[in-house]
Amino acid sequence: MEFLKRLRFALQYLGAPPWDTGVSPPELLEFIQENPPGRAIDFGCGTGTNAITLARNGWHVTGIDFIGKAIKTARRKASRAGLDIDFITGDVTDINAVQHDFDLVLDIGCFHTLSLAKREVYLSNLDRLLKPGGSFLLYGWLDTGQDDSVGIREIDIEILNEKLEMVDQAIGTERGMQPSTWLRFLRHPDELSRKNLPADERDIR
Repeated sequence: MEFLKRLRFALQYLGAPPWDTGVSPPELLEFIQENPPGRAIDFGCGTGTNAITLARNGWHVTGIDFIGKAIKTARRKASRAGLDIDFITGDVTDINAVQHDFDLVLDIGCFHTLSLAKREVYLSNLDRLLKPGGSFLLYGWLDTGQDDSVGIREIDIEILNEKLEMVDQAIGTERGMQPSTWLRFLRHPDELSRKNLPADERDIR
């Protein structure tokens, strides 16, 4: 199943994938206007559209995608724009080599495609990488019960709410058909002291 999913995504990049619009969404542009630049990571960055938008606005950006062709295109686009962006070919659930923490974790259309087991690993990585005071911006399709392999479930949002503070949620549809959502979460700044504690002491606070 995982191999077939990867193959399906890779084949899309032989042409023009429908998600690769070349335009950053207004939700990200609004976030950039409202927040000072810092360090960002773009999960499932594709050909780098949003990573480039962030870098042009002063952010230090890492982008990761498991499709090598997409990353090659992203690197080429960043080079033409004169931008220094760290693009990585890899799986968002296997990124132990990334040791920075980030002021922004951005995910536009990645989480909702992961298997349930991979979602657990993803959330563990999110917990490790997101700074206290940092933001998590998530866009994805909502679970409709028609496809067990795609969609953000209510339980996913509940789990995120336990880890982070939801700042905003907007419900819409993609291409007028697929129910979708934009979610914005904040890690409370007070978690700085808690995050630095040994794991066996964190639950005391």
